[in-house]
Amino acid sequence: QVQLVESGGGLVPAGGSLTLSCVASDKIFRNPAMGWFRGAPGMEREEVAAISSSGRTIYSDSVKGRFTISRDSSKNTIYLSMNSLTPEDTATYYCNAVPAWPAYWGQGTHVSVSS
Repeated sequence: QVQLVESGGGLVPAGGSLTLSCVASDKIFRNPAMGWFRGAPGMEREEVAAISSSGRTIYSDSVKGRFTISRDSSKNTIYLSMNSLTPEDTATYYCNAVPAWPAYWGQGTHVSVSS
């Protein structure tokens, strides 16, 4: 069984910070890389950050320098620390393997940034 449970979203003012969490089941967490994606319902999701099992990270240009992805393998959890948020960061955030396993998207957690 594959499960991905995201949490930590909310409403923040521009310039604020949030940290998202994703708890994953063993099967998907053992994938060589995990990542965070964001998007609106019905639209293609954008990969914003990824982390390998060895801790190597990569970020999209839109979040580089503001977001930090990390993982705690003892808890099957990945995190996304988001700083200097802007209204353009408003979206539903999802975690998944990288490349994504398309049949296993979770519910996501919504981030709304007010101007």
